[in-house]
Amino acid sequence: MAVIGRTKATLRVSGDDLLPEDITNSLGGFPTHAQMRGEEIKTPSGKARVAKFGMWRLSATEQEPGDLDYQVSEILDQLTNNLDAWQELADNYKIDLYCGIFMESDMEGISLSPESLQKLGERNILLDLDIYGPDEAD
Repeated sequence: MAVIGRTKATLRVSGDDLLPEDITNSLGGFPTHAQMRGEEIKTPSGKARVAKFGMWRLSATEQEPGDLDYQVSEILDQLTNNLDAWQELADNYKIDLYCGIFMESDMEGISLSPESLQKLGERNILLDLDIYGPDEAD
């Protein structure tokens, strides 16, 4: 089985009353993007919209070929190892690791190491996998 063509990964912390600076202080690292509920946000197309909830995101570098283990480490190595801080966040907000998995052919696979799975589990981080099939030939 061939390896996955490319992967993206972003840690997301979200909630109605989330204040990004509180998450930054709790995790000891800076986001790549943050928003508060009610804040005006520009979409990639340039249109403005109002954020319906607060969010704090930290993205890993895109990997080609895909390497989620590297991306999990890249993100979590920038943040606190204090599991009590992670638990407090999990008690108050939704925490997930969004992963975009982009296939280049029909038969590709990816795995996560026990170490990566343990790190995510200890921090109450939900693993959210979005899998995109290969582009069809014209």
